[in-house]
Amino acid sequence: MNPVSKVDRPKSTEAFRRAKSLIPGGVNSPARAFGAVGGEPLFIQRAEGPWLFDIDGQKYLDYIGSWGPMILGHCHPLVQSAVVDALSRGSSFGAPTEAESHLAGLVIDAIPSMERVRFVSSGTEATMSALRLARGVTGRDKIIKFAGCYHGHADSLLVAAGSAATTLGVPNSPGVTKGCAQDTLVLPYNDSQALEDAFKAEGSAIAAVIVEPVAGNMGLVPPSADFRRALRELTRHHGALLIYDEVMTGFRLALGGAQELLGDDPDITALGKILGGGLPVAAYGGKREFMEKVMPAGPVYQAGTLSGNPLAMAAGIATLTELRRLNPWPALEEQGARLEDGLRDLCVRLGIPATINRVGSMWTLFFTGQPVTDYASAKSSDTALFGRFFWAMMDRGIYLPCSQFEAAFNSALHDAALIDLTLKAAEGALAEATRG
Repeated sequence: MNPVSKVDRPKSTEAFRRAKSLIPGGVNSPARAFGAVGGEPLFIQRAEGPWLFDIDGQKYLDYIGSWGPMILGHCHPLVQSAVVDALSRGSSFGAPTEAESHLAGLVIDAIPSMERVRFVSSGTEATMSALRLARGVTGRDKIIKFAGCYHGHADSLLVAAGSAATTLGVPNSPGVTKGCAQDTLVLPYNDSQALEDAFKAEGSAIAAVIVEPVAGNMGLVPPSADFRRALRELTRHHGALLIYDEVMTGFRLALGGAQELLGDDPDITALGKILGGGLPVAAYGGKREFMEKVMPAGPVYQAGTLSGNPLAMAAGIATLTELRRLNPWPALEEQGARLEDGLRDLCVRLGIPATINRVGSMWTLFFTGQPVTDYASAKSSDTALFGRFFWAMMDRGIYLPCSQFEAAFNSALHDAALIDLTLKAAEGALAEATRG
């Protein structure tokens, strides 16, 4: 039995043992390893609608949704049908298809700041390519990112902050050279003064600022209006490009992503997750004057055999078409607010210091009594308490992100009845977790 769970899952235990003998750590992405909550990961057999089913026959209400893309729920019939139809004609050609232009048109129609778009296969590819483009456009080397924001595992983004807000980054993963990290400045999220200071010190050398417009990788942290204003004004004043990483938020917070919800206008946007309807696809795009610098229209190189592959394009077309028809965002806001209010009431009633951050269908329950506005305040959370809460919820059939510092996601199928089911489970789980 898992030492931090009351439910015996012998098939998952055996599957994980075998996986560790074949795959580093037994998983193909560290986020799946359950290292932050203890115990061992569950192995999933199938999914349907808002539900996951593990290989031991347990059923879970899913608040991960494959880390965001399953906004329509798992196995949506229109998405499945589109993929099957595309597969019947071939899985990859290494040549252009009309589906690429179809999906590109849907993306450009949805996101006004994107006048041209290029498809890639992962969020890491999208952000890496966006940064290369920014450097190619500006002829500058340095970039700014923010502590707690994750933009994929490209070398220049796997850095930690130095000893002061405007110091250069240092590698925080073996294999990342000092040379790769030295051109990355790491600042606190939501700190307009630190951003202004960085531009005063390095403005003529900064090619771009990359940011999650609504952060989801330190838990859910919304941006302040002052921070967003500083991002746009300072980049324009100093001739740097503003890159919005909407890999999580694109199409989730609104059809036009966080930038539509907030009324912002970045220069370049990175997309992923929902764009592929669950298949591996991502994109970067922006103003025509910048995107026309990408090869073969311009000199900035980027390529990929599987970029724009027909299965992913079909899934993306079906997903975005259905989202436009369904318009799920008002309901997602309503049910998100219902969950937020219910969790807050439970924590108050049980005397648990907690902060709940939510934007639309993205949310995090932080076990800290202080406001969470950046990575430092997020780290004040009681992660041991979160681990106990996580397993208590899992044992009650609620599947949450396996880290205090990851956002949770509702789907369009998380209706009022399922939100109430979650709150009932949370009441028992919170009481159990606080007993230690």
